[in-house]
Amino acid sequence: MNADELKTITTDALNKLAALLDAGHSDRLTALLKTMGRFHRYSWHNVALIATQCPNATRVAGFHTWRTMGRFVRKGEKGIAILAPIVGRRNADADDDDSKSVVGFRAAYVFDVAQTDGDPLTEAAEASGDPGNKTAALRSAILDRGITIDAVDDLGGALGTATTGRIQILNGLSPAETFVVLAHEFAHCLLHPVDDRPASRDTRELEADAVAFVVGEAVGLEVAQAAADYLHLYNGDSAALAASLDRIQRAASVILNAVSVGG
Repeated sequence: MNADELKTITTDALNKLAALLDAGHSDRLTALLKTMGRFHRYSWHNVALIATQCPNATRVAGFHTWRTMGRFVRKGEKGIAILAPIVGRRNADADDDDSKSVVGFRAAYVFDVAQTDGDPLTEAAEASGDPGNKTAALRSAILDRGITIDAVDDLGGALGTATTGRIQILNGLSPAETFVVLAHEFAHCLLHPVDDRPASRDTRELEADAVAFVVGEAVGLEVAQAAADYLHLYNGDSAALAASLDRIQRAASVILNAVSVGG
């Protein structure tokens, strides 16, 4: 694949991504953000209480919160005890929020999603399609750079991570997600060594996912909405893409040549 072909592929793909970003949040992302907003961020102490009582918990909420999301706690399920603050007024005669303070704690109960039935929760958009033998070619390109690839069962909610000389990827991903995550983490390795990386995490994630988008598009995967939704979470827009254009095209070209798209 020559330089002109690579530039055309990357430019066309990034123009498509920029248009999606300018169009705003997808309905799916909007619904996901609303759902996320209904889950409390618990204190470290309550996180420890939840983990002790229900080690496999993933999303927890109170009985009534689950009902607002169209899900219902199954009869007989045992609640997970946490501590909820009791808010009172320092001055009984005051009527403003500044006079409120935590005066104690009480036991409250939450339930994990696995203890409920009902409407499915909104999930983030995912890449789909079949990368075929391109995944093997991508793995070889990564290993040829002296970077190891380890499949693991838990990454704390992430699908993949990249550190110097090592990529970790979550077990159980679909073929399309496996390819895209490997491309994303490889892009971090190519673009963001310690001595050459944008200070902003948002910029680093934008560059890595834009590279993964270009490569995924080139091998025929459906990645557009997943990439746009992801980048919206990192404040990505067409101006940010333009600012990193050369770096994105450079890394995408390395990966595209490695997987021999169209060649």
